Amino acid sequence: MRVESREAIPALTAWLAREYGVRFLWETAVRKVDTPTLHTSHGPVSAETVVVCPGDDLETLYPERIKAAGINRCTLQMMRLSSPGYVLPGTVMSDLSLVRYEGFASLPAAALLRERLQAEQAEYLQHGIHLLIAQSADGSLVVGDSHHYGPAPVIFGDERVSELLLEEYEAVTGQRAPRIRERWTGTYSVADRGPTFIEAPARQTRLVMVTSGIGASTGFAIGEQVIAELFD
Repeated sequence: MRVESREAIPALTAWLAREYGVRFLWETAVRKVDTPTLHTSHGPVSAETVVVCPGDDLETLYPERIKAAGINRCTLQMMRLSSPGYVLPGTVMSDLSLVRYEGFASLPAAALLRERLQAEQAEYLQHGIHLLIAQSADGSLVVGDSHHYGPAPVIFGDERVSELLLEEYEAVTGQRAPRIRERWTGTYSVADRGPTFIEAPARQTRLVMVTSGIGASTGFAIGEQVIAELFD
C-alpha cells in the first residue's frame, strides 16, 4: 500500500479539522517557544504542551541543540515519469539500494556488493544514487533518488544525476524510460547518531526530528511514541 502525500496530507488535515475540531494555523511562523507560550508571526499562542517538529529547518528553533546533535541536511533529486502502460506488482529497487538501507547494508554480504558497485558504478555511489520506482494511482512512476549532504539545500538539480537515474531505470526494467512529467529536489534532516532525534528542552516540551530518509514511513509511530511519553 502506498500513500500519495500530495493528496493524503490535505485530506488528513481536513479530516482532523472536521472530525476532531483541530485548528490549523497556516502561514504562521513560530519564532520562539517558551511553554506555555508560543511566540508566532501572528501573535502569542498558549499551549500547555508543545511538540516542535522543524523538519529540516536547522536554524529557527533550538539551533544550539540541533547543532550539538550534529544534524545536517540531505538534498535529493527525483522525477515523475509517464505511465509505462502496465501495472507494477510492487515497488522496484536495484542493488544500489542494498548498500544504502541499513537493514541490508549491515549484512556481511553487503561489503562484497559495495566493492563490486564501487568498481562498476562508482559515479552512482558518488552521487548517493539508488533506484526506487513506485507507481502512483494514475499509472505514472515516481523515480529516485540521489543524496548530497551539506548545510544548505541544493536548489539547482544536476542533469547528470537525472541521466544516471534514467540509465539505471532502463538497465533494471529493460525498457526505455517513459517521458518525464515532473522533476524536483527534496530535503530532509540527517545525522550519524541515528534515524531519530528526540529531546526535552522543558518538562512539557519536546523537540522531535527524523534524521534520516524514513520520515514518511515512520512518522505516525514516532508521533504515537512521543505523545504516549508526554501524556503517559
